[in-house]
Amino acid sequence: MGSTEHQRQIIDTFVNSVYVFDDRVVLNFNFTDDAKTVTREEVFRNESAQTKKCKSKDAIQMVDYRNNERCSKYQRGQTKDYKDIVALIERNKDNALNIASPTMISVALRETDVMIGEIVVMPNDGTISLGYTFSYKVHRSGYAYEALSSFIEYLHKHYPQWDFICFTERENIPSMSLLKKLGYTNLGYLPSKNSQVFGKWLRQDTLEEITSAVR
Repeated sequence: MGSTEHQRQIIDTFVNSVYVFDDRVVLNFNFTDDAKTVTREEVFRNESAQTKKCKSKDAIQMVDYRNNERCSKYQRGQTKDYKDIVALIERNKDNALNIASPTMISVALRETDVMIGEIVVMPNDGTISLGYTFSYKVHRSGYAYEALSSFIEYLHKHYPQWDFICFTERENIPSMSLLKKLGYTNLGYLPSKNSQVFGKWLRQDTLEEITSAVR
């Protein structure tokens, strides 16, 4: 990971999954700054990262944390049924991350290959919204911050003109604290989303639009 060549390999591709170590985060990507899609076979050649494919077996972990009260309390519309989650993974496992449609990304512990969470990227008209859920088993461990901070910085590097927005329940104090730690600004309550809205790297017109809509 420390060599220039390995760093260049990671920079030249976009995220397929995120591996979290105790002292670092390895991200594997599916497209470059010109939005060219890279095949999964090309990504998996990165031996130093040992990229994890999203497989049906990950459904076991997803069912576990999605049905846990601490994880599901503030989530809206997430499927919790095992068969539905297997189908969700099947639909997403070969998707390349792009700026045209939402993509689900897995976060896994490198040593055990166990999924510990998911990040959903939702691009729309110059705005990138992120949703995330991390297993209750790794809460307060720093994994969510490490994975998201590396991921967000990479996205911004390649899309510096895009706005970054996150929505969260007003009562979800841990999520709001995480977003603040990630450098997002609490812009207020947005009635149309029934959510607290947080923004980062916002264009002036976007900031003004949100400011006029929040209360």
